[in-house]
Parts: sequence; C-alpha cells; structure tokens
Amino acid sequence: MNKIDVIDNNEVWLDISLTQQHCWLRQGDDVLFDAPVSTALNGPGEQNGSGCTPRGWHKIRAKIGNNQPINSVFVGRRPTAEIFSDALKVQFPNRDWILTRILWLSGLEVGKNRLGNVDTMRRYIYIHGCPDELPMGEALSHGCVRMRNQDVVTLFDRVDAGLKVWIHE
Repeated sequence: MNKIDVIDNNEVWLDISLTQQHCWLRQGDDVLFDAPVSTALNGPGEQNGSGCTPRGWHKIRAKIGNNQPINSVFVGRRPTAEIFSDALKVQFPNRDWILTRILWLSGLEVGKNRLGNVDTMRRYIYIHGCPDELPMGEALSHGCVRMRNQDVVTLFDRVDAGLKVWIHE
C-alpha cells in the first residue's frame, strides 16, 4: 500500500520518516505541525520482540494521558502519579521512560503490521513523550516513536483516534 492508495487530498494524516527521524502532521501538501522524533535503535522492522519500529500504514488506536501534567510517568499505559525527575532517573536507571502522553498505534496492513507476529498494537508501539534530555533526530528508542514532551502534547491536542499514520524509510 502506498500513500496514494490510502489518503485523499483533504485528509489529515501523520507522516513519520525513519530516515529523517522526523514527523509531519499533513493535510494534502500542507504541513500543520512538524517535530523531530527518535525511532528504534534496531531500525525498521515489524516482528514481535525485534525492538524495531514498524513500517507501513497505521492508525491511532487510542489517545492516553489527556490533561496529565508534563513529564507524567506511565507504566502499562497508566499514569503512576510520578513526575519524571533526576531522582526517579537514578532510582530506575534502566526504565524506558514513557512520559506525558501516549498515542497507541494499530497496524492497518494485515500480514505486514497487523495480526500474527507482526501486530503493531500487540507490540505496544506508541508515539510518546520521553525525558527532554534524550536526543531527537537519532534512532535510539526500543521501537516506539519518541518525542519531546511539549511536541507530543501539541500533536496529541491536534489529532483524534483513528488518524492514519504512515511510517516509512
């Protein structure tokens, strides 16, 4: 499936480039929002357990964290009531920090990123906030699409569940 098959000229959609480590909220050829991101250190891939960022067409399955404070910590998609800090970072040095907001993705392409051993949703692939000191524009995540906290809040407030997301090289 390519972009032409899925998007009409007036539809709003999210475009995520693994090569450029960047995302754009688009409507036709217009850019409504853009921000640097960080995708998987292991590169692109769809297999469960790969630690890779899945490619292809997805949709936002759920929006999680509305009205939570910036730097709110999430575990299992639930806010923990913690706010990320240097003390928490020291206390949990190996935690993959999921902060502020979550946009949970679900694949739209059966056999590529939906169902079976390639199911994006069952892999818990999100667009989410992370500690602002982590670099953007570099592939360093465990498979998710990381964003700076203010960027993920801005995007979260501009999109609805069901929005189409194209992740590509």
